[in-house]
Amino acid sequence: MVESVRLETAKEIIDAAEQRAEEIDNPMVIAVSNSEGNLIAQHRMDGAWLASVDISRNKAYTAAALDMPTHDLADPTRPGESLYGLQNTNQGKMVIFGGGYPLERDGNIVGAIGVSGGEVEQDMDVAESGVDRFDEHSS
Repeated sequence: MVESVRLETAKEIIDAAEQRAEEIDNPMVIAVSNSEGNLIAQHRMDGAWLASVDISRNKAYTAAALDMPTHDLADPTRPGESLYGLQNTNQGKMVIFGGGYPLERDGNIVGAIGVSGGEVEQDMDVAESGVDRFDEHSS
């Protein structure tokens, strides 16, 4: 069985992402899931959009379910491409734009982070801060 991100680690990931969101002055919702996309922890900063609660959770789910960053899905899900319509599967939980990243340890996906609340580039930036903290923790 693949080890999963523990709650304590999820909190550290969220703290790092929240710190970056504060630096760019954009309230976000940050979610961390296990390797199966099930929620471990989620934090909604004051002023973050309500819609971002589901979006962040779904970004983490997508990154875990497909073992890839969500921004990698943008091109293959365009009309006429091989994954067109993917966002309509899994009860609408698939997200095909940036802000979700798998968390990897020893070649295995052990969890994922999903961030929502800003423009896609901002979501990615904040999520990457969480990934960086996870990578430091795993070293």
